[in-house]
Amino acid sequence: MEKKKNRRIKRKRKEKPSARELHRPRYSDANAIFALLLASLCSRPNSVIFINKCLFKLRRSLLISQTSLTSTLALLPTLLRSTRVEIVCLAADIIGAASLVSFDANEEIASDSETVKGLISLLHSRKRKVLLSACNAILDFSTTTFARRQLLKFSALNKLMFVFLQIFDGLECVCLWSEGDGSFCSLKIGIKEDKLSLVFLTATVVLINACEAEQLQGIPQSLSEAFLGILKQIRVRVNDQEVIKGAGKWNEEGHLCKSSITVSNLAECIFRLSINAPQLTGSLSFEVVQRGLFGASDTSFKDFISNYWEVSPFLLARTMRDPDMHDMFGAFVESLSWKGSVPSLLSSILQGLLACFPIASDEQNILNFLNEAKDRLGCPMVYQQDIRVVKTERQSTKEMHYFRYFNSGCIKEPQYFTYHEILKCGQAYNEGYTVALRGLEFRYQSISAIADTLALMFGQPSVGANLYLTPPNSQGLACHFDDHCVFVCQIFGSKQWTVYSPPSQLLPRLYDNLLGSVVDCTKAGRREFFLREGDILYIPRGFPHKAYTESGVGDGSPEFSLHLTLSIEVEPPFE
Repeated sequence: MEKKKNRRIKRKRKEKPSARELHRPRYSDANAIFALLLASLCSRPNSVIFINKCLFKLRRSLLISQTSLTSTLALLPTLLRSTRVEIVCLAADIIGAASLVSFDANEEIASDSETVKGLISLLHSRKRKVLLSACNAILDFSTTTFARRQLLKFSALNKLMFVFLQIFDGLECVCLWSEGDGSFCSLKIGIKEDKLSLVFLTATVVLINACEAEQLQGIPQSLSEAFLGILKQIRVRVNDQEVIKGAGKWNEEGHLCKSSITVSNLAECIFRLSINAPQLTGSLSFEVVQRGLFGASDTSFKDFISNYWEVSPFLLARTMRDPDMHDMFGAFVESLSWKGSVPSLLSSILQGLLACFPIASDEQNILNFLNEAKDRLGCPMVYQQDIRVVKTERQSTKEMHYFRYFNSGCIKEPQYFTYHEILKCGQAYNEGYTVALRGLEFRYQSISAIADTLALMFGQPSVGANLYLTPPNSQGLACHFDDHCVFVCQIFGSKQWTVYSPPSQLLPRLYDNLLGSVVDCTKAGRREFFLREGDILYIPRGFPHKAYTESGVGDGSPEFSLHLTLSIEVEPPFE
């Protein structure tokens, strides 16, 4: 019985190999795979199945070992030019996988200009599968500085921007997701069910943020403006509170395509493209600003410089100005959408505002500032830097902060003023606190135009602008003096100002440390100024001053006050 069984086994014929087995490469060595690929391309260029098997094998070998690419690189341009979608996609995948193996492998690919140009050429394809493989490969490839330079050299950026503009479906798909605690730094961009748009957006942002000034100038203006417009819309979208609140839920839901682009990356990209963008508004004419600040007379500005500049306070009442003259603050007032309600005014001013980081007035290269601040761009306002909510009791020299946890000396990290703090500002206002907002020249085009003209008039690099909203019967800042000259412009309501004689004949130097200096005004001479809507008060640097609102003025103006200050630095920052 056992012998018969053995005889049957011996007589059993060997099975023929399947077509799949015949087309499976027998070697895992990259050089052997290269030889098989080369032979197949030379003798059997249409043997798609076999070439695909070789490429699969090669990609696997790259993932499990640091395989040499030297021989394979020679074939990649040919493979990238294939008319077969499967071969082209696998060739792109191999470039992406090999780019991540090591810095040396990445540099080896980047040094082969034909391979780089071949990869970029795939961005002309009309096949979504090819576009996706090509863009994923570009993302993997662009992990090194040298590779990014090569991509920029061969115009990959322009092609990426163009394709994104063609395929992007709309803002409704844009979301935020968070891989951390939901803080600003952890928020990243996602697009619902649109992997292709996401990878193109990511690759484009990466390359734009790697550009030097000359490379940014090389982007066609129409392309740059179109892409910048989309980025700004995305920025508004991800700044929406409902979108921010929904960031956490996308961690559990699988149909969101997630990118590594942070909100700061997006803001940096907008910043870079905006450098060469056409100016939306220019400066106002000298005549408009001169008459608006110094009076209708042709000699009013000269009289001001001769008699008041850094010598004495100066009040220009609204009644002294030409009633037919253009109101230089009209566009700003209109943008506030004032409806007679302070809560709505607060909301219209504060909603959506971001941090404005200080920049040295003598900075020559804007990209130097960008490199320092890029990780914080696009973040919420920072308390003390952008906004303060303070009050000072009458006869007191000490300011009190409504958000006391922000004023703790032990906190060294940026203290973000989020949506929750903005909602509390209404209650703070009702309790007598002044909301002080810095950097209006960066936040409103109309104020920027005024500041630019004023800077030119006084020969300074820039002019700052701050806004103060004070409730009735309240004082915001304690009595203090500044190291810069100030024009106080009363926008709404009225305010009582007291300006004292300077405590020293020497005016304070720019950037002097004024913190902690107590101003004793009991023995100093004083002048009182009552500002109504439209009035402007000039206060020279070094002159202590304070201001408060009063009820029952009886002139029909609101009992609260909204005023804007224009600040002029009058000497070089450093000698």
